[in-house]
Amino acid sequence: MTRALLNSALAGMGTTIFAEMSALAVETGAINLGQGFPDTDGPAEIARAAADAVLGGLGNQYPPGPGIPELRNAVSQHQKRFYGLEVDPDTEVLVTAGATEAVAAAMLALLEPGDEVIALEPYYDSYAACIAMAGATRVPVTLRAPAFRPDLDRMRDAITSRTRLILLNSPHNPTGMVATRDELTAIADLAIKHDLLVVTDEVYEHLVFDGEHIPIATLPGMRERTVTISSGGKTFSFTGWKIGWVTGTPELVTAVRTAKQFLTYVSGGPFQYAIAAGLALPDAFYADLAAGLRRRRDLLAAGLRMAGFEVFVPHGTYFITTDIAALGESDGLSFCRGLPQRCGVVAVPNVVFYDDQAAGRSQVRFAFCKREEVLADAASRLATLGTRGQGAGAR
Repeated sequence: MTRALLNSALAGMGTTIFAEMSALAVETGAINLGQGFPDTDGPAEIARAAADAVLGGLGNQYPPGPGIPELRNAVSQHQKRFYGLEVDPDTEVLVTAGATEAVAAAMLALLEPGDEVIALEPYYDSYAACIAMAGATRVPVTLRAPAFRPDLDRMRDAITSRTRLILLNSPHNPTGMVATRDELTAIADLAIKHDLLVVTDEVYEHLVFDGEHIPIATLPGMRERTVTISSGGKTFSFTGWKIGWVTGTPELVTAVRTAKQFLTYVSGGPFQYAIAAGLALPDAFYADLAAGLRRRRDLLAAGLRMAGFEVFVPHGTYFITTDIAALGESDGLSFCRGLPQRCGVVAVPNVVFYDDQAAGRSQVRFAFCKREEVLADAASRLATLGTRGQGAGAR
């Protein structure tokens, strides 16, 4: 067969960096600070709710296409409780197989071939693939070290007659940037002025350590043009369950659902009941979650600094971006591929999240959603890289 087997839109994407680095962790027995999953399960009451659902026959067969009513109601109540957003659980909530499917369904539903999508880079790798599969073109707006703030002038200049939507991610993976109200207001003004849609990935909404998470849908004129995406995996530490959701106007949710129903149709029936129970947990749970992750952020940041990395302390998520130039290194991909053998730690090179590869070539991301003793062990191992550049400060 002479014709290429892979759709040309996906050419060059290959295996995700997360799969590659996690395989290296298994192969070498290294501590995996690359892929963003916790090394402990979430609250026992949520796990028990899933087990009870399975044993009680709830969700073992196909759940309703939009998601079970209990979870759609829980999502609606969550949006009201934390952000004052009134969301109709029957027409304005759609349950998805994680946020990744929600992004894919939104891109497939809302984009036409030839459309342009403005996205903040570095970006989660599925964004590029989903935009490509929709036949659209991504137009990056680069977040640059050390502050990683959105370049609003660049975003304004990037808008053309072909621009269809802005794809946001705040709190931002991998940089940990949390967009401010002023920044979101400026982005909202652009969306309204140019009649653009906004798709916003807010899966780290409860993992904010500095500042506050503000859904752009809460800003004037934005509810009717915003698709908001979140999930239970990061908040409740059950990333394998893949329970996500979309909220928006009935018209937007119907559009996304039209594409979503031909991807997985439905998924995770018993887990939907469990995540519904999780969303009803008291405020203390969410406060403790952020406080615990802040403590682990600071622990790993100190260890990375002592090992000689330049550390860019994140305001949210559970990732720390570093620069390896202070270690005398310049190629993050090569550095990460060799790190497990050098000191028994796995990280992820940020360059794979950039179109502007020069901007991220020497950046490396570490996940701190691990037990404190694991992070301390990782820091000790990283210290063996040497003392060159020791003392490079956080920014």
